[in-house]
Amino acid sequence: MRIGMIAPLEFRLPPIAYGGSEQVVSLLTEELVRRGHHVTLFATGDSITNAELVSGAPYGLRGTDRDKGVLNMLNAAACMERAVEFDVIHNHVPLEGMPLAALVETPVLTTFHGGFAGDWIRLYNKYRGWYNTISNSASSLLELHDRYVGVIYNA
Repeated sequence: MRIGMIAPLEFRLPPIAYGGSEQVVSLLTEELVRRGHHVTLFATGDSITNAELVSGAPYGLRGTDRDKGVLNMLNAAACMERAVEFDVIHNHVPLEGMPLAALVETPVLTTFHGGFAGDWIRLYNKYRGWYNTISNSASSLLELHDRYVGVIYNA
């Protein structure tokens, strides 16, 4: 299977210390590659991976003055622009990737790692692509649509 994997750009993969979402993306990516899938990872350029790496930023953005929202959007867009190359895209940046997912024919699965408050809930409830959450408590905050695949717990 050909998989596009969109990672947050806060930290490199795997993260050196903190970076829960990045750790999950790293573990998942490496296991998919180990199982013989062709994974293209859209992440920071200093990430260490056995997947094909496409750099969305030269290094992790935490603690820099770079605009994380803009760079995460550009990273997600880079993956979506290549959507025809993938059988599925796994998006780990909901705010940036979800609106773009509606523009491609390739199935997109978005993992919601957090951010379940206020206007974020409106965004999630409007999204009609495939999605999962990382906990039962997170899923209880959302209107669960027919494309909800369930809880997939963090590593």
